[in-house]
Amino acid sequence: MTPFTEKVICIIQSIPEGKVMTYGGIARVAGSPRAARQVVRILHSMSRKYKLPWHRVVNSQGKIALAEDEAVSTQRLYLLGEGVLFDDHGVIDLELFQFHPEQEDYLSPPLE
Repeated sequence: MTPFTEKVICIIQSIPEGKVMTYGGIARVAGSPRAARQVVRILHSMSRKYKLPWHRVVNSQGKIALAEDEAVSTQRLYLLGEGVLFDDHGVIDLELFQFHPEQEDYLSPPLE
């Protein structure tokens, strides 16, 4: 596993209940600001193995980025259950709900 992948997993694991992060925000904190698509791939392929709170990751507009209706509904329900609110257009207020960890916290992440 690459150091970037380890950092991404650790960052996603650290997103607290009731908060969200964007794919690009995770990539930035992990040290590679242009790697948002890689974050998507890591999240897709490793969510089960590492029990990642995948539902707490949204796109840069504060929207659920999944294409499948059932998965969108599931993610929305999980977030609502944690107190994350959506406006009438399905957008999360990132000023209010976005988690902002420090990059220094993830220089050498411990994996479980």
